[in-house]
Amino acid sequence: MANVKIKPLADRVLVQPAAAEEKTSSGIIIPDTAKEKPQKGSVVAVGPGKKDEPTTVKKGDQVLYGKYSGTEINIDGTDYLIMRESDILAIV
Repeated sequence: MANVKIKPLADRVLVQPAAAEEKTSSGIIIPDTAKEKPQKGSVVAVGPGKKDEPTTVKKGDQVLYGKYSGTEINIDGTDYLIMRESDILAIV
């Protein structure tokens, strides 16, 4: 996991999305234009939470999130998503 020098504010969470599937289970290679956006990733950094609502996820957690959740950002050539903790559906 990358050591990122970014600190999310309030209930924001920085997530590194899992890699998109390159092949189907039968071995067919999926072109970039047909790849689905991943909905699973690793928590890289967590904000302190809101007043009276501390964050429940922590760095290193594997999480599931909505398909169009968060804002895509690129830090040092690596893609991340920054989203509210409420956009995270589950810890896996």
